Amino acid sequence: MTRNVLVIEDDRDIARLVELHLRDGGYSVTVVPDGKLGLRQALAKAFDLVILDLILPGMDGLEVCRQIRNRPEYTPVLMLTAKSTDVDRILGLEMGADDYLTKPFNVRELLARVKALFRRVEALRAKDTTAPQKAIRAGDLTIDPEKRKVAVQGKFVRLTAREFELLLEFSRHPGRVYSRAQLLDKVWGYSYQGYEHTVNSHINRLREKIERSPANPRYILTVRGVGYQFVEPEDLEKR
Repeated sequence: MTRNVLVIEDDRDIARLVELHLRDGGYSVTVVPDGKLGLRQALAKAFDLVILDLILPGMDGLEVCRQIRNRPEYTPVLMLTAKSTDVDRILGLEMGADDYLTKPFNVRELLARVKALFRRVEALRAKDTTAPQKAIRAGDLTIDPEKRKVAVQGKFVRLTAREFELLLEFSRHPGRVYSRAQLLDKVWGYSYQGYEHTVNSHINRLREKIERSPANPRYILTVRGVGYQFVEPEDLEKR
């Protein structure tokens, strides 16, 4: 089955480069150079992935992403951004991008990210066909894998898709120590040396949302020199 990818990018050279390599990878590609036109395409046709530039004429990538996320159908979004500071803005505003790449990027890495997103979608669909998954409870924290919702003291907490996947992976394996490379592989679906900071920044944001005191976390613990772990049930009441 050929996967359909929508590329919304106004830089002709980058758009052409992405299009050529995706087509070589066996994907069907539609390229649009404008935010408004790109959103119109995204809403009119069922795409398997949207690769979306941040800065666009007509409508910026953040707004395009927000409107795509308002649809009931889930479509993965890979954001392209020219500055690392813009990455922080994307994730901070939580418009729902599944992943991001900072320009200039390596084409091999782009293709790896695309494949990883497709694997993740396939895994989520496979889970949907299995038996219902029970909610996970740890102290004041409740994680509902079926509805993909998280609550702290009964109050809903809005997480990005990646933050939710991180928390779910941790909570399903309390006490297990993960290195940053292992988390990249399990949650992002790829592992590149030098991208461990991505894990750190996501965990910091996750702690801000679920911990009473992010500086003294109760749930997601740092294992110095190794990585992170989710607190074990018997140790939770001590914290």
